[in-house]
Amino acid sequence: MNVTQDLSIVELVANASFVVKLVLTLLAAVSMMSWYYIFRKWFAIRDARAKTDKFERDFWSGGNLDTLYQSAVNDRHHTGALEHIFEAGYREFTKLRGQRTLDPATVIAGVRRAMRATYQREIDDLEAHLSFLASVGSVSPYVGLFGTVWGIMHSFRGLASMVSATLAAVAPGIAEALVATAIGLFAAIPAVVAYNRYAHDADRLAVRFESFMEEFSNILQRQLK
Repeated sequence: MNVTQDLSIVELVANASFVVKLVLTLLAAVSMMSWYYIFRKWFAIRDARAKTDKFERDFWSGGNLDTLYQSAVNDRHHTGALEHIFEAGYREFTKLRGQRTLDPATVIAGVRRAMRATYQREIDDLEAHLSFLASVGSVSPYVGLFGTVWGIMHSFRGLASMVSATLAAVAPGIAEALVATAIGLFAAIPAVVAYNRYAHDADRLAVRFESFMEEFSNILQRQLK
């Protein structure tokens, strides 16, 4: 086998030591999983943003709250996070408003609690799997570095049995070790970029949800006067 063949990516992986192959397999699997969650989260964030925009347009267009509530209840499986928050708050409002022993402050407090509970569930759903992307982005380079260190150690152990060491003899072993670092970075960089982007998008949606809850609470409070 000549040096050119030894230094091709396929040959390097095929001739790598067992530990390096194990590291490369682990990093490849993690990379595929991270890309799966990257695309899945991209569709989820895009869908959540579109449904939030649509509901805000319907809500602030001056439509009847009872009509909006019935629409949310009847089409619950296709509504977005903000509509779920509205549904939970308005349902609690209609229940508590019928109890004449409760003062307006108690009613609004109950509505806020109902919306807050739904808000937490929706945010948890939006942020699902982001921790996995963060872990991939932070751990993958170190896993790849471990494979590189192990591969270089393996190469230098092989040199001990040689009478004369040359660059041609040590280059394939070092190159195969560096492949682990490259794969680690390949897995980490997209995961870090995606995590930062999706975390930012989730935070912006969370701000919009919180603003809506405050404004909706004020609207309901005025109806109790």
